[in-house]
Amino acid sequence: MVENRSAIVMEALTLYELNSLVRQVLEQTLQKEYWVEAELSECRTSRGHCYMELVEKNDRSNTPIARASAKCWQNTWSILQPYFERTTGQSLHAGLKVRLKVYAQFHEAYGFSWIVTDIDPTFTLGDMARKQQEIIRQLKAEGIFDLQKSLNLPLFCLRVAVISSATAAGYGDFVNQLADSPYNFHTRLFPAIMQGEQVEQSIIAALNRIYDHIDEFDSIVIIRGGGATADLSGFNTLALAENVAQFPIPIITGIGHDRDESILDMVSHTRVKTPTAAAQFLISHLDLTQRRIDACKERLTRYAQNKMETERLRMARLAERIPGLFTIVKTREEAHLQRLMQTAVSLTGQQILHERQRCEKLQIKCTTSCEQQLLKEQHRLSLLTQRTKAFDPTLLLKRGYSITLCNGKALCDPATLQAGDQLETLLEQGIVYSTVTSTQQNNQ
Repeated sequence: MVENRSAIVMEALTLYELNSLVRQVLEQTLQKEYWVEAELSECRTSRGHCYMELVEKNDRSNTPIARASAKCWQNTWSILQPYFERTTGQSLHAGLKVRLKVYAQFHEAYGFSWIVTDIDPTFTLGDMARKQQEIIRQLKAEGIFDLQKSLNLPLFCLRVAVISSATAAGYGDFVNQLADSPYNFHTRLFPAIMQGEQVEQSIIAALNRIYDHIDEFDSIVIIRGGGATADLSGFNTLALAENVAQFPIPIITGIGHDRDESILDMVSHTRVKTPTAAAQFLISHLDLTQRRIDACKERLTRYAQNKMETERLRMARLAERIPGLFTIVKTREEAHLQRLMQTAVSLTGQQILHERQRCEKLQIKCTTSCEQQLLKEQHRLSLLTQRTKAFDPTLLLKRGYSITLCNGKALCDPATLQAGDQLETLLEQGIVYSTVTSTQQNNQ
């Protein structure tokens, strides 16, 4: 029986033949197109084609439970890309949830992949809206969503910190419009990346630099004019919103879009559409302050004029009582006295105007300074509290990380261990005990 088995000649397939067989089976069994929902773990373009890596994660552990490659050829991608970006306001990038229409394709040389023929941007919009609402709910739960709205913009808001790309056309328009105004604005640029995946970290870094010189500025302007609406996702993050909401001086946003309102716009003190509108807002604010000053000046002028008219009438009544023999003397003395009185009243009016203006400025400055200092320290305390909470080790455990202890101390370097040492590994749900058998250091 063994001899008969060994005598059987098994005909082997080449790899190409085997792969061709797989392709034929797939083409026969998966002939139609399917809608699939997944998250993009990678998305890149090359020579007009789009290459995607799809992943599905466990809702509880966030661990990938399925992966696949997908491709969208140039003739289809040239239509789907602008359609998706016009509808959602952003480009496809890692982390987005998408609904794609695909069919199966197996190539003998390149293996299996899903070929994309259509995309449903409304599914991505729904997921983006859901994430945005989750961030808004968290900001409100933390009590910081409306903190910026409670700040008062200084009456003389002339010292402005600007967060923008140094080469952006919108930044140049903003600075030029302020320079053309009748007011002596002082601006200082804190460069930041305003498009792409680094927007969040770049703007937060700029805010930290401004905070180090907080007493030198009355307000902050974040502007982005000239960018595509497809790059607004960086302005809809929790970390950026928390930093802006808790900043101790007013922040004005003009990031160049009017169809959608980003979370950054929602938590800022004032939102305008464009960098030019941000400059006009600051100028209008100074115009209002100037009108208030002019109104006070007009009231003081009317008061001085009424006072002068009253004195003139009083002098006229007194003159009528003087005997006719002294008419010439009276006229000369009256004229002289009137000139003296007019001069005195004029000087008095000017002095009153000057002193009232000085008192009003001192009162405004003292009140505003005290309020801003109090708010600044309150926001600073709130920010320090938030940052302290961020370093709580229990938060790391809840995110799926672990902490390994040796003799009650956190373990950082395996070189400090020896075989037989007892270790304790802290997890969110308990402790794992283990014994060292060997160690290995990372190559530097």
